[in-house]
Amino acid sequence: QVQVEESGGGQVQAGGSLRLSCVASGRPFRDYGMGWFRQAPGKGREFVAAINFSGRNTRYSEAVKGRFTISRDNAKNILYLEMNSLKLEDTAVYYCAQERTSWYGDQSLKDNSRDYAYWGRGTQVTVSS
Repeated sequence: QVQVEESGGGQVQAGGSLRLSCVASGRPFRDYGMGWFRQAPGKGREFVAAINFSGRNTRYSEAVKGRFTISRDNAKNILYLEMNSLKLEDTAVYYCAQERTSWYGDQSLKDNSRDYAYWGRGTQVTVSS
């Protein structure tokens, strides 16, 4: 069974930093691209960042580019999202997801939630002023 689980959410003051982690099991971690999405109250799911299977290519939304960094440690099977200079509008539930197709079939970065097959339960990030 494929399982995805994120952790590290919490409450932080505006301007502060927070690091989220994600582990995935059931399929070879290093064979799949990974992504972070978020959903604020009353809004739809929003793409945040993506990373390819090897970690050598990344993609960010304009809202977080320059402030967030996505990375992965394939030796430890862990995905990270380092969030810096947090703003009030970053408040949301953050989700970790694994792509549906392995690198063998498709090596492009994905920013559409429909391209991700497995999702974590989400972790709440609350930024206060």
